[in-house]
Amino acid sequence: MRRALLVAAALVLTGCGALPDLPPPLPSDFVPSPTISPSNHGPLLSPDGFDAAQRMTVRVRNVGCGFLATGTGFMIDEHTLVTNRHVIEDSSSLEVSTYDGHVIEATAARSTTAADIAIIRVEESLPVAAKLADRDPQVGDAITVIGYPEGGRLTTTSGIVLGAVEDPLNGSVGAVLGTSAQVEPGSSGSPVLNADGEVVGVIYAKNDADQSFMIPISTLQDLLSQESLLIPQQIACGT
Repeated sequence: MRRALLVAAALVLTGCGALPDLPPPLPSDFVPSPTISPSNHGPLLSPDGFDAAQRMTVRVRNVGCGFLATGTGFMIDEHTLVTNRHVIEDSSSLEVSTYDGHVIEATAARSTTAADIAIIRVEESLPVAAKLADRDPQVGDAITVIGYPEGGRLTTTSGIVLGAVEDPLNGSVGAVLGTSAQVEPGSSGSPVLNADGEVVGVIYAKNDADQSFMIPISTLQDLLSQESLLIPQQIACGT
């Protein structure tokens, strides 16, 4: 697996056909200067903030032809969640589960080529949804990433926003944001939270220097407001 792309802790199984090639690695020389240190900022999420974040954040399990992959997603209303397009690509079934192990049926999925974003609809309602920020974070802002690295337990990691850069994978319209938060495969689709617990972006990639990249909230909001950019994706539900 190339470390450049968070393609969800993929386990190659016996199956039909070859897996698609991964995009080229991200550059490792993108090192903007942060304006603050996370250690000077203190804990970002309060206990109440973490409780809400863990309830809105879900594990996404993609069973495809010849592979099994996991990623992360987060609820934006009681039946809708956001994740990465590459987390759900080539799926024959999608399984969503909560931090306490509750499994939810995925009934539909849509994705876009304008950014590495996918929208999943679930049958069962969840009581907690993310609050989306009304602006992108600024350079030096402290952030928290919450997700399921390696498909394991829910974890958080903190960092700061390093700056804007054109998408190194050439998959997004406009700039993406680099951060110092260290993430792992399986963190793809993780929400990036500000100090108020609002979502300010979506993690989708990392580079060889352990910097992560996120799609800013302004891009996500634009996609959500333009449904014509979201293309339905076939899900063949089953075991």
